[in-house]
Amino acid sequence: MQQGSQPWGRSDLSIGAQLDRRASDGPDFVYGRFEGREFTVGQLADAVNRLVVALSKLGIGPGDRVSVMLANHVDHIVVFFALLKLGACQVPINVHLRGEGLRFLLSHSQSQMFIVDGRFAEDVDPLLPGLGFRNVIWRDRAGHGVDLATLRAHPHADAPPCSVRPDDVVAISYTSGTTGLPKGVMVTDRMLRTCAHAAGRLTALQAGDVLYVWEPFYHIGGSEVLVLAIQEWTTLAIVERFSVSKFWSDVRAFGATHIHFLGGVLALLLKEPPRPDDRHHPVRIAWGGGCPVTVWTAFEERFGIGIRECYGMTEASSFTTQNLDNKVGSVGKVLPWFEVAIVDDTGTPLGAGKRGEIWVRERVPGLIMKGYFHNPEATAAALKDGWLRTGDVGWFDADGDYYFAGRMKDSIRRRGENITAFEIERIVNDHPDVAESGVIGVANELADEDVKIFLRLKPGASLDPLDFVRWCEGRMAHFQVPRYIEFIEAFPKTATERIRKDRLSRETAGLFDLDKSGYRLKRA
Repeated sequence: MQQGSQPWGRSDLSIGAQLDRRASDGPDFVYGRFEGREFTVGQLADAVNRLVVALSKLGIGPGDRVSVMLANHVDHIVVFFALLKLGACQVPINVHLRGEGLRFLLSHSQSQMFIVDGRFAEDVDPLLPGLGFRNVIWRDRAGHGVDLATLRAHPHADAPPCSVRPDDVVAISYTSGTTGLPKGVMVTDRMLRTCAHAAGRLTALQAGDVLYVWEPFYHIGGSEVLVLAIQEWTTLAIVERFSVSKFWSDVRAFGATHIHFLGGVLALLLKEPPRPDDRHHPVRIAWGGGCPVTVWTAFEERFGIGIRECYGMTEASSFTTQNLDNKVGSVGKVLPWFEVAIVDDTGTPLGAGKRGEIWVRERVPGLIMKGYFHNPEATAAALKDGWLRTGDVGWFDADGDYYFAGRMKDSIRRRGENITAFEIERIVNDHPDVAESGVIGVANELADEDVKIFLRLKPGASLDPLDFVRWCEGRMAHFQVPRYIEFIEAFPKTATERIRKDRLSRETAGLFDLDKSGYRLKRA
């Protein structure tokens, strides 16, 4: 690689040190806007330093694991950078998790402390006994545990310089497993900086650009832009969640130059009735992953926005390939700091046009995860002979451009969330009337997937589909709740009694359909 193209940006300084330097170079530059207010880099750095001092006094230090369950807001950003500067290892928690799915992450990560929003108290309180947290820090829940606002208001901002090293693990990011429980990807400071630098490369950022940010900060795609905005002179226009009805009015009000997409986001925007002002906006580029070919061209033509598609995974610093040439349907060429192979079932490399599993290898050390936290079996299965075996299917053409062709895994991609069938089945099989269940993904009109579940009931049992949905709603994230329900007398199985999901019907006609039932999930 040429000098200056190193994958962690212009400097190998840690993220905490980069924040300090940016605050020194341009303290009055607007870092972000949220809920009608703007905050500068200098204000962010001051708030981070005060929280660093306060957390240090609570005993949080380098290597300590801290679970963080916060929605998108300024407090979350301050917590994010404070933990990075301390050298603590944050464990981002999807705010929609509840029940056993939430308990597993909090327990498996062995977090010493928990920073959580008061709005999630109903789901969190029953789980706290027995988890062994030294402290629970609550946002907006006065009178319970330690108050985050009090910590943020610490009178001293004399935090010591960040001493984090490039290969220190600064986050454990849980991703959905294939045939088991979620796996905690150990993300280093260098990996996270590389994620951000690669995002800047894909978006072709210019000084003064404004990124519209709706993706949750607990996703790697959300956290990387927080770092990007201290690497580049970029302002973040932040909303708490994606909203079709508010999307374009927000974009215009913020003066956003870039929008991010996952899965069916662009399809949702296209479904809105055409308007005379569809092209009256400042957006130049839409960047992300999972844009179908049919949506790609239609979106560009209607809104006048260029599409920048990519492929990657948390295990390999978020980005592996990027399409900078607008070749419709392609995820682009391999980034210069990685090597990619398409292989058959024996691990033999395949040529152009041949589909196989995507393997990724470093050309620059330190950009693929060290492993999955406390999961040596999954680590050994994923990392072999220097290669990360992704479990994804792809191919490349004669020009060296790559194409993503789906997942080999037993997983479902729904509204930007990766869902493991195993996680849903594990919960559902505890239902008193269910003998066995099987979950698959079925394609929908948004070019991603919905959850379909097959239920084999216990002898003599009966189950109303809507009652079943209500039962699920109290035990799993809203995006895990099945849309379609089909009852089955017996599952097709292998000789080893595994369900043959390839033989389960993808048809949905005539089945219970949650979207058409009139019932609305309370926390969707």
